Amino acid sequence: MQVFGLLGNPVGHSVSPPMHEAAYDELELEARYVTFEPEPAAIESAIEGADALGIDGLNVTIPFKRDALEVVSPDPMAARIGAVNTIDFTGEGPPTGHNTDAAGAVRALRDHDIAIEGADAVVVGAGGAGRAIAFGLADAGATVEIANRTESTAYDLAEEVPGATGHGLAALESLLAEADLLINATSVGMGEDATPVPAETLHGDLTVMDAVYRPLETRLLQDAAAAGAKTVDGAWMLLYQGVEALELWSGEQAPVETMNEALRAEL
Repeated sequence: MQVFGLLGNPVGHSVSPPMHEAAYDELELEARYVTFEPEPAAIESAIEGADALGIDGLNVTIPFKRDALEVVSPDPMAARIGAVNTIDFTGEGPPTGHNTDAAGAVRALRDHDIAIEGADAVVVGAGGAGRAIAFGLADAGATVEIANRTESTAYDLAEEVPGATGHGLAALESLLAEADLLINATSVGMGEDATPVPAETLHGDLTVMDAVYRPLETRLLQDAAAAGAKTVDGAWMLLYQGVEALELWSGEQAPVETMNEALRAEL
């Protein structure tokens, strides 16, 4: 039996196990997905122990995405982003580190028939999710504008992302006036009735995606819908980063519909 899992602290709230195990059942894989919650200082030992125990793959979440980069052999995208959210133990040599958040965001948009190539995209937030989304959109052909509460962090990220420009949040009104895509990559709106983007800056020519998935209909998405914008909830990005991980580990095409149903049943 193959064993996959999630490495984080805390992980009790995770909806990944039912999503992945629904896929294993559909694909008739003899596999299970479990959660691991090591102490923050024990990340290196945890990954080395998983390798020694013959675990086949791990997803990685807060607070270990950056620390895991130092323990594995990262692929080029994970190295650029500076974080690992998926580890593969099945190859020769040290475990390899990947970041499926970038591809997950892009696939979530494409699933909704959103054109990315040539689009003017505004990413709010320059933390881990913002970094992954900015690189993913830029590689897919979008022009990326990064707006962050700490302007210097946005500037620093923009220097790494091809063609990107950094801004403070005060620039959102002018940026969104001409934008095609808006992605919230901050935690604002998670479990609260709050938004990082003023409602009056939204308009009907936008597509708005929120990386927050609890609640599914955040204040930002409510405001966007009211303005006539197309909306994409955060569960889609969560789904597709999991799809990418499953396909990496198994070499098989993931049953996306089955995984989506299992995921949304938990939210």
